[in-house]
Amino acid sequence: MRVCFLAPSYPPEMPDFTRGLAEVGARVIGVGSDPAARLHPKAAAALHDYIQVPNILDEDAVVSHVSAALRARGGVDRVESCWEPTVLTAARIRAELGVPGMSVSTVRGFRDKQLMKERIAAAGLRVPHSARVRSATEARAAAARIGFPLILKPIDGAGSADTYRVDSVADLERALALMGHVREASCEEFVDGEEYTYDTVCVDGRPVYENVAQYLPRPLIARTEHWISPLILTERDLAQPRLADGVQLGRGVLEALGMGSGFTHMEWYRKASGEVVFGEIGCRPGGARLVDQMNLTGDIDLFRAWARAVCHGESTPSRVRKYHCGIIFKRAHGQGRITAIHGLERFLSRHGRHVVDETLLRPGQHRRDWKKTLVSDGYILFRHPDRDSALAIAREFQETVQLVAQ
Repeated sequence: MRVCFLAPSYPPEMPDFTRGLAEVGARVIGVGSDPAARLHPKAAAALHDYIQVPNILDEDAVVSHVSAALRARGGVDRVESCWEPTVLTAARIRAELGVPGMSVSTVRGFRDKQLMKERIAAAGLRVPHSARVRSATEARAAAARIGFPLILKPIDGAGSADTYRVDSVADLERALALMGHVREASCEEFVDGEEYTYDTVCVDGRPVYENVAQYLPRPLIARTEHWISPLILTERDLAQPRLADGVQLGRGVLEALGMGSGFTHMEWYRKASGEVVFGEIGCRPGGARLVDQMNLTGDIDLFRAWARAVCHGESTPSRVRKYHCGIIFKRAHGQGRITAIHGLERFLSRHGRHVVDETLLRPGQHRRDWKKTLVSDGYILFRHPDRDSALAIAREFQETVQLVAQ
């Protein structure tokens, strides 16, 4: 099978998806902006061929150039992407070449946040009240109809970039001043509650693997307070009452949007009343090493499971969940270069057997802009079979390990 895979080397998870395709027998043709010599070694080793384009984010140009290049190579059997900005590009190339896979219309339902909510609401599922806005005037009118508090976010965004909570007219004006570069936005009801993910690998819309993780705290809060060390924790038991309704909601969303084969990453809320409310969904995996967390939760390889799903129309990853797996992102105090790390050695002496990976910046390295990258100044990845113990480990790391910069 010949598979065209967009962005095989970036973001950081993509080389493993490229590897997964090769390991299930695909001849992988990569498409990206980097010269072949600069590709990640794991991705380069898995590629059969490579098409370099000037700008992978120039959708029209990529569709035209890659479609022609693939025809000249004799065509392909699949065109896939696991990176949010290129999932629609992949669908358009499929349409140009007549290749099986999710249609442009279906993928737009996963990419356009307002269309997404309209299709899901039409299936009788609970979504936030919202409106598409293309100008400050439209945003003000929508805010007046929906009422505060609100969330204002890009229609085709990813993660929580350019996403603002709006509690008043003054907040709205501040958000609008920061969003002048955003062409379309969703102005929607703010849902107060716990925030979770619902992640799947699907075959023809049927989840063959499911995952739930909790954000602690919610990403919107984590993105506004520098001192927070955000935690994402996968749940070992998906049948527990506080999660069961969210899983059912997620399955309904997949059906409402006509999901095909591939990864999905959804966010949903559980209110204090117990009501569950849809947030948003993408037909791609979650970032920030969430796939690695899921793999560690069950000792499986979802990169390969995804590849089997999209290439062969079948996949049977184990659903046995052994651990709660957490990732904590750390932010340094101060600006400039890291000068010291406090508490890490003691933390590792106590909990090192549960820590799978640790990537904190070291003294001499320049700290990152925490507002532009969730990874911040490094993270630890850990797991434990008991949820309370996993949370205790997380709290100790958050409270006792500090990075100092100056």
